[in-house]
Amino acid sequence: MAKAKRPAKKQTATKRPAAKRPAAKAASAKRKKPAAAPATRKAPAKRGGGTIDVQLKKLDREILKLINKRAELTAKSLNKLPNPQQATFNPAIDDEMWQQVQNAHKGPLPIQAVRSVFREIINGGKSLVKTQRIAYLGPAFSFTHLAAIERFGKTADFIPVNSIATVFEEVNRGLADFGIVPIENSTDGRVVDTLDMFTRLPLKICAEVQISIHHNLMSRCPRGEITEIYSKPQALSQCRDWLSRNMPQARLIEVTSTSTAAQLARDKQGVGAIASWQASTEYDLQIVAEDIQDNKNNVTRFAVIGDHVNKASGDDKTAILLQISHKPGSLADTLAIFKRNKVNLTWIESFPLKGPEGGYLFFLDFEGHAKEARVKRALSELERRAVRIEVLGSYPRSPSIE
Repeated sequence: MAKAKRPAKKQTATKRPAAKRPAAKAASAKRKKPAAAPATRKAPAKRGGGTIDVQLKKLDREILKLINKRAELTAKSLNKLPNPQQATFNPAIDDEMWQQVQNAHKGPLPIQAVRSVFREIINGGKSLVKTQRIAYLGPAFSFTHLAAIERFGKTADFIPVNSIATVFEEVNRGLADFGIVPIENSTDGRVVDTLDMFTRLPLKICAEVQISIHHNLMSRCPRGEITEIYSKPQALSQCRDWLSRNMPQARLIEVTSTSTAAQLARDKQGVGAIASWQASTEYDLQIVAEDIQDNKNNVTRFAVIGDHVNKASGDDKTAILLQISHKPGSLADTLAIFKRNKVNLTWIESFPLKGPEGGYLFFLDFEGHAKEARVKRALSELERRAVRIEVLGSYPRSPSIE
């Protein structure tokens, strides 16, 4: 009977494996965890480039939507004004907007690129109300053309002409809304043809554009093979020292514009041109020497001409043409008027009168708008002393642009 109790021990022994089974399952589960890794599927992370492409396409659609919305709002705001077409030209508001963009810009794009983008967006919106016709001293991609693009954008209807006089005539006849002409250069001073035309036709200075001028030597052949260099007289003059030191073997030939020079360099072997880098791109030329101007701070000021009258912006200049009696002390007494009225002169040029009459015509720029009290007092005193006086316009002061 005592032996009959042994199976109970076996029962206890059989329970031991059963107790181990959960642990075995847990261990088995732990061992199987690595096998679950493929289920996470990291393939999308490898397509990082594709994700960026999707973001770029989305941004492009958003940008396209926004620039069209900006153009629509620009046109809408103009059409609410009493004279929408006239309101499309407002250099004071344009310059204020450029300043706001520059102040808000944090990079990484260069400010010149950002300015170009905004310029086309704003002027494109204005063109929905009116497309401006602009006469300029051509051909295309002359520095005057670049100044015209800077002020009016590429949506304007540009009319290239072959002389400064023709620019004035196109505007005076109503064939162009505005013209743009060079008026002075920081190296060579006044532009005689422009000032002379102000004495002939009743046009005003409506705005100014100041462009940093960078001259480049370009050609289809290597620099050592250039035997002739073409450019307009002012460009050759602004590079005279560099040319004498670096290109003494080349003959310098004057032409009507830097763009004409680039055309000749494209069409003739052994010829170089002094022009802008935009001209080198347009006429498929290689720049063989860049920034060859003697004055690295070389700036040309361009005048926008027409019959538009600007309201005071708070940072203006006024230009006048003045003839005074030709006798001792006349000029000193005249200039004293500006001092008494606390008006700061910014530019003065003189021209001898043509014909038998002796004396000079003076062109003056000074700070302030013609409607400001101190400027009005100064102009009133000048009228009492002058043989001839004409206000050529009050316009916002503009910064120099690279």
